[in-house]
Amino acid sequence: MGAKPTEHDELTWAPQFRRIGLLTNVITSHIDLAACSSADFRATDRLMTNACLTFRDLTLGYGSHPAIHHLDGTIRRGSLTAVVGANGSGKSTLMKGIVGVLKPMAGSVIRAPGVHAAYLPQQSELDRSFPARVVDLVSLGLWPKRGMLGRYTKEDRESVSQALMAVGLGGFEKRPIDTLSGGQLQRTLFARVLLQDADLILLDEPFNAVDAKTVGDLIALIKRWHGEERTIMVVVHDLDLVRQNFPETLLLARQPVAWGETKETLRPENLLRARRFHEAWEENAPWCEPEGHDHGQGHDHAHGHDHGHHHGSGPRAA
Repeated sequence: MGAKPTEHDELTWAPQFRRIGLLTNVITSHIDLAACSSADFRATDRLMTNACLTFRDLTLGYGSHPAIHHLDGTIRRGSLTAVVGANGSGKSTLMKGIVGVLKPMAGSVIRAPGVHAAYLPQQSELDRSFPARVVDLVSLGLWPKRGMLGRYTKEDRESVSQALMAVGLGGFEKRPIDTLSGGQLQRTLFARVLLQDADLILLDEPFNAVDAKTVGDLIALIKRWHGEERTIMVVVHDLDLVRQNFPETLLLARQPVAWGETKETLRPENLLRARRFHEAWEENAPWCEPEGHDHGQGHDHAHGHDHGHHHGSGPRAA
């Protein structure tokens, strides 16, 4: 019988992570959507040939309560899109629907063939009290390649070190995650995303509770990914940050209010409409049917398309 593997030979965190439960699902950040049939893709029109994601009359929610109603459109390959809206407007719900944590109540999300996704949830969904080190958390980005009990190779160790260097955390490998500041933890999570080398990157409120220097460094990394023609969607609260750094924006108020070029999407009248929509929604909003909604058509949002849809059971802008 061979010698027992050392911490340099095997994923040392694997036995501990058997007790994580939900946390394991959150921090793996690599959820494959159900494969779409060839008929689904034959039905798409020419506008969608450059689509990374396609939403078809998508409604998502919890239990019997919809949180996003009737979302139609496409996310172009290589695009950088901010997702904005008030608290409770459906931003995080949309991210969870894209990666498959939530199943659609109606409609569908279609991911282009061969596109691999990396998902970074909010920090609040991570149990920081769990006894893990920075290297353990970052190494979870290797799960798609190695599996939970896979061998930890020399190349893997080098990749982890390079990812930590890229986010400004060189030498932090053995630091417990419960000793990290908010900014250091977010850098660690970005290093994990780097390891995944994904085509589609979904970031849910990555700038919350982090210092200005970290925000600037993370924005630089996002722009690097954009330059590599990866598709990126980021939930953001700071509209000034969006105006300065994101070419395209989706404005949500439980339904799409405006979607396209950031300058047009964030016009004052659209922000006012979003606020009125959000104030009008009730927590027990019914599952509505759209008025005059053509379920067979998707919209290309590459050119600043303004959503002025009003649905039968939803609010209407004044």
